[in-house]
Amino acid sequence: MRGFLALLVRDLRLALRQGSDAVMAVAFFVLVILLFPFGIGPEPNMLARIAAGTLWVAALLASLLALERLFQHDYEDGSLDLLVLGRLPLEVVVLAKVLAHWLVTGLPLLVAAPLAGAMLNFPGSGLPVLLASLALGTPTLSLIGSIGAALTLGARRGGVLMSLLILPLYIPVLIFGAGAVEAAASGLEVGPHLMLLGGMCVFSLVLAPLAAAAALRQALG
Repeated sequence: MRGFLALLVRDLRLALRQGSDAVMAVAFFVLVILLFPFGIGPEPNMLARIAAGTLWVAALLASLLALERLFQHDYEDGSLDLLVLGRLPLEVVVLAKVLAHWLVTGLPLLVAAPLAGAMLNFPGSGLPVLLASLALGTPTLSLIGSIGAALTLGARRGGVLMSLLILPLYIPVLIFGAGAVEAAASGLEVGPHLMLLGGMCVFSLVLAPLAAAAALRQALG
């Protein structure tokens, strides 16, 4: 546990020292939301109708921005080799890096979600469900993304290849995340959607570190 926390604090310090990932993710999220009223018109009912899907698509794309660098910097400076040879299991290393990625990119999206919802005339009554769906879904996106980041480590044009690999895996999260938000806006039952999102989060929490660690060993071997 001490090694996990030390690695987490190290990655957070490096990310906050650069400061670009969090700002870039939030700025991208807000700008994508801001473009929709210009593209389809400012009619409130139309914006409210597309709000659920738009918010989730923007959050999904924003979470992709920093994934390519999840292991890249450590790979380039040789730190990843030391982490692989260290006492801390590689699966725990992956978990620490994924948590740091989520804290830097996913958590700011939750903070910006109310503002983004207001831009799309999203009803305030559905805001708790929007935040709950993002709180369950964005960690899943980071966990799944870690597999793609590990598989494309060291590859040329790795960001494009990673997106092609993991975007199909993101579709179930997008469907149930947007479905929960849409159900909340329509006054329908949201429990099944959130339960499925929670199940996917737990499933990813168990399997993604194993798959990412195996891919890292293959890339370094």
